[in-house]
Amino acid sequence: MVETTLVIDNKENADLAAQDKKKRIFAIVGASSGNLVEWFDFYVYSFCSIYFAASFFPAGNSTTQLLQTAGVFAAGFFMRPIGGWLFGYIADRHGRKNSMLISVCMMCAGSLAIACLPTYEAIGSWAPALLLIARLFQGLSVGGEYGTSATYMSEVAVKGKRGFYASFQYVTLIGGQLLALLVLVGLQQILSTEELKAWGWRIPFALGAALAVVALFLRRSLNETSNEKTRSHKDAGSLKGLWKNRKAFLMVLGFTAGGSLSFYTFTTYMQKYLVNTTGLDAKLASVIMTAALFIYMLLQPLIGALSDKIGRRSSMLIFTSLATLLTVPILFILKSVTSPYAAFGLIVLALFIVSFYTSISGLLKAEMFPAEVRALGVGLSYAVANAMFGGSAEYVALSLKSFGVEHAFFWYVSAMCLLALFVSLKLHRKDKEIEL
Repeated sequence: MVETTLVIDNKENADLAAQDKKKRIFAIVGASSGNLVEWFDFYVYSFCSIYFAASFFPAGNSTTQLLQTAGVFAAGFFMRPIGGWLFGYIADRHGRKNSMLISVCMMCAGSLAIACLPTYEAIGSWAPALLLIARLFQGLSVGGEYGTSATYMSEVAVKGKRGFYASFQYVTLIGGQLLALLVLVGLQQILSTEELKAWGWRIPFALGAALAVVALFLRRSLNETSNEKTRSHKDAGSLKGLWKNRKAFLMVLGFTAGGSLSFYTFTTYMQKYLVNTTGLDAKLASVIMTAALFIYMLLQPLIGALSDKIGRRSSMLIFTSLATLLTVPILFILKSVTSPYAAFGLIVLALFIVSFYTSISGLLKAEMFPAEVRALGVGLSYAVANAMFGGSAEYVALSLKSFGVEHAFFWYVSAMCLLALFVSLKLHRKDKEIEL
């Protein structure tokens, strides 16, 4: 009789564990799906700008039109700190789920608006003005998405596997970038350049809006991870509460500066570097970067799981040490490489190093803040450092190249990684426990 009872109890416990695992996996999928949509929409603008620039700005020099669209893109980038603060407040005061729902709705609205916007020829100067407003909405949304989703995924992940689960934030971030690139490549094969410029560029934005509806549906069924006590805390979502954790805030700024700069250098900027500096064909550079980004995406859960074994501090020390030592040599060698396979290998090596940061980026930050200001602390610190260093990477690199001192950018990236190394040395030797 006793043995029978034990068998039943064990079976019930196993069933409960299996159900709990399924719920956590669904929660990770739901939270990260919005992240994929956010970044898909954000990168679609960058990739498609060459086709719609003339639709929103007066006829003239194509370079001027592209610069104007780039200016609108930059404006969206610098909305991120505001988004980090606003959605961090909402998440800490009113719940992570509500914040994520509002964020993905805003991104959906921004993408749908761009897909349907009349051209400059139809409504004159209202066209670029409305485009700017839509991009500001998207920038605000992306700024809030990172901190809230990172917080949610760190809180829902099971102890001992948080690095693995949290790594899917960057899996979907890179996945969004890859999906945007693949959609554009597919349209280029189906439509002519004239059709893409006339109306085809609207398709990716409409697709982004549709994907956002799917993400919204998934997120509606998520369970809230914060509790009423945390949300009603006097410091919940406040800058005053964040000030009490200013040391953690400054540390996150420090290692995000190096991490974000490295990420954008070897992802967003690298394709231009391969064409403008290395001298590779643009299509070949696209193929190299697509393959490298795919491998980079697959590396995230592997290295995230490794961080569960060796600790977040060790992962950060590996990243900062290797990035400090190898960034300059990798970029110098890439500068004169002639083989596309060698270029691919060097980029994968660089992305492998960066993976020790990106796979645990959100989780590490979440572990540094108490529950009542966790989303605000993660989102705002990331957004500020990202806007200052990550978002400016391409501009700084191209500016230094125009002045004939491109190598200075290599040392700049290495120096910021050295700063991140010093900050990483101050991290706790043992990973902090997430308190809900």
